[in-house]
Amino acid sequence: MNKKIKFRIAVILGSVTKNSNTRKALQVTIDELNKHEEIVVDLIDPRKLDLPFPGVRSSSSDPQKIQKIVDDATGVILATPEYHGSYSSILKLVIENLGYPSKLAGKPIALIGVASGDIGAIKSIESLRGVCAHVGGIILPGSASIPLVEQHFNKQGECISPKIEKRLRSISINLINFIKENIYPKIALEEIVREKR
Repeated sequence: MNKKIKFRIAVILGSVTKNSNTRKALQVTIDELNKHEEIVVDLIDPRKLDLPFPGVRSSSSDPQKIQKIVDDATGVILATPEYHGSYSSILKLVIENLGYPSKLAGKPIALIGVASGDIGAIKSIESLRGVCAHVGGIILPGSASIPLVEQHFNKQGECISPKIEKRLRSISINLINFIKENIYPKIALEEIVREKR
């Protein structure tokens, strides 16, 4: 089969700050994804969503919208700032709104954490890894923990650190490689079966 199979990546931003460093870091990974014509990127931005707290009745259709985005995705990238030794509450709210069983179940998931401190976002990534594993996600090794994040981006939001840029781009590359090695063959087989019907 010669044609390329298109697949979707759901990218979830764990920050509601307009010009957040998390958003800047995530944009580097999105830029890397956009280099691949077979990939469609769906950004879930909580600034644009009305997501209810667990147990609260709501008329918002946004939970169903993000559930469909993640359900249709072949892989997921989660990005969070580190707040008080853990990941952001807004990212937890997004995860809570992905249903039960979670739409993250069975999905390969890449993690990005940014922090102002010099030890990076290790604690937030570890906390997030535990939650994602608990709901059945496949957490990829090689998460990106970005320390001293303010030093790595200019006022225009561009990454000015080649080392950090490479690390962020590797998140996308590793996810794509995992999909192509482990999931892509199954998708290709399904396409062949459909064509023969």
